Formats: sequence, C-alpha cells, structure tokens
Amino acid sequence: MKSLYSENKYVFIAIGILWLFHISGIIGISLGFQDWFASRTALNLLIMFLALIFFFPMDSIKKWALFFLFGFLGVFVEYLGVTFGLFFGEYAYGNNFGPKILGVPLLIGVNWAMLTFICGAVANKLSDNIFLKSLLGTFMMLFLDLFMEKIAPIFDFWEFTGGYAPVDNYIAWGIISFIFLLIFHFAKLKGNFLISFHLYLVQLAFFIYFYVYY
Repeated sequence: MKSLYSENKYVFIAIGILWLFHISGIIGISLGFQDWFASRTALNLLIMFLALIFFFPMDSIKKWALFFLFGFLGVFVEYLGVTFGLFFGEYAYGNNFGPKILGVPLLIGVNWAMLTFICGAVANKLSDNIFLKSLLGTFMMLFLDLFMEKIAPIFDFWEFTGGYAPVDNYIAWGIISFIFLLIFHFAKLKGNFLISFHLYLVQLAFFIYFYVYY
C-alpha cells in the first residue's frame, strides 16, 4: 500500500511539472515572450519524453522497440513529405523543433512515437476492441493536430505552402496514426492511463488556448 502511494505521488508530481511548464508557456507567450518560449520547445518535449520514460513506464524491450519503430517511421514519412511533397502537402520545418536531419527535426520522430503511446494508452481505457480503440486514438491525434496546424507557423514549428494545411495532411495523419495504433494494440502494449491522459491534455490545452488567442 505504501509503495502504491509513493508511486502515485511521483506520478502526480510529474503531472504537476507538466502543467507548470505548459501554463508558464501560455502566460509567458501571452505577455510577449513568444520567441523565448517557442525556442525552448525542444526542452519541453524532452521533459514530456522523460515523464513518459519513467511513468508510462518504458520498462520493456518491446516498448522501446516499438517506440523506435514509430519514431523512425515518423521521421521517414516526414522526410518524404518535406522533400517530395508526399502525404501531407508542401511544407517545411522551422527552427524551433530542435536539430534536423535532411530537413526533418529528430524530435518529430519522438513526437510521433509519444503521441501513439499516450493516445493508445488512453484508448485502452475506452474500449477492448482493437479496431475501435485504434480509431479512438486516431481521432485524438487528429483532434490535436487540428489545433496545432494553425499555431505551428506562428511558433516557427513548420509551415505549409499557401499558409494552411491541405486536406491531404489530415488524411495522411489519420491513416498513419491508425496504422501505428493498430500495431500498438496488436502488440498489447499497456501504459499508465493517468500520465498518458495528462501528457495529451497539456498539449491540447496549450494549442487550443493559442488557437483562440491568435
């Protein structure tokens, strides 16, 4: 019982830190410090990744293998996107997502994998059917992307030619997300619902706020 309490205590501390960082970003950007906070996006993603590692937790070879698979495939499809205009439309990455390889930030692979894991873990609570929970997780990823696309060019994350994401982007996001989530669920991966839910929610709250703000 004491061990369970201690474990939950640390999860709640991690959740508090996640919210602290995102609320600080909301306040700081709203007060006019956008460049400073946006340039630290990579640090924020790293903190989220650490929360995932310790509290999801990433405690098996299978989890790490699939995380690297989703990360690699995420970078690969983004490379095809920025180089050849495939899947998502014509777009390019800015400077606030950290170091790039062949025009694609390495952290975008971490983001693809992390979103798959947290949306998969949340969907595990909503259904036992593999296809239904894969669809639910896909909806979560698409719903978040809907708000991200408007804010991305403002924060110098990425920008589409013409200034807006085409329908192709959302179709590709949906298909790729669904495939990743099917793999996640067929592999029967499990993770902490609470940390996964808040890792998703802090991002959603952040982007919805600025979607309305701008």
